[in-house]
Amino acid sequence: MTAQEEKESSTQESTLKDNGKVNEETVNKQPEPEKTLLSWRAASRPFKKRDKRFWTTIVIISTIFGLILFLAEGVMPVILIISIIFLFYVLSTVEPEEIEYKITNKGVKIADKTNPWEVLTRFWFTNRLKTELLVFELTRIPGRLETVINSSDKDKLRKVVSEYLPEEQASPSGLDKMANWLAKRLPESS
Repeated sequence: MTAQEEKESSTQESTLKDNGKVNEETVNKQPEPEKTLLSWRAASRPFKKRDKRFWTTIVIISTIFGLILFLAEGVMPVILIISIIFLFYVLSTVEPEEIEYKITNKGVKIADKTNPWEVLTRFWFTNRLKTELLVFELTRIPGRLETVINSSDKDKLRKVVSEYLPEEQASPSGLDKMANWLAKRLPESS
């Protein structure tokens, strides 16, 4: 037996023995199976169809802003503005797909991607585009995880998630404040 094998053997024996007895907890410990506590189907993101008045306003504002930036900085900021408007247009015209959300004993599953409880710090409920959302704060980038919920499931969700995380709404960031300010000034769509 080599020195490495002896070391591994003695390490295994020391973990299995506790004062001359075999530690049953160490030998029989298996990972806890994943259990679904609550599941629902909803849209993958908030969605609101926009009307012609809204898009006319957006085009006029972006044209004026783009012209000012073109005179000051050149063509690159204008290309950026056009790209952002195009992205916003696509997200406002293409309806989101319906996906399955699950709350399990291991974490939050969105379309079969699990976010473990260890990376979630708190949760709260909010509304955006007339859609109910359950928001989780993350310890990693992007910082927030937003799930679309059915209004009828709100109390059940609160009860289940409260067992793992505190319910505490985060104060709005500078970006949130700016987006809310801008959203109030744009025309409402039907």
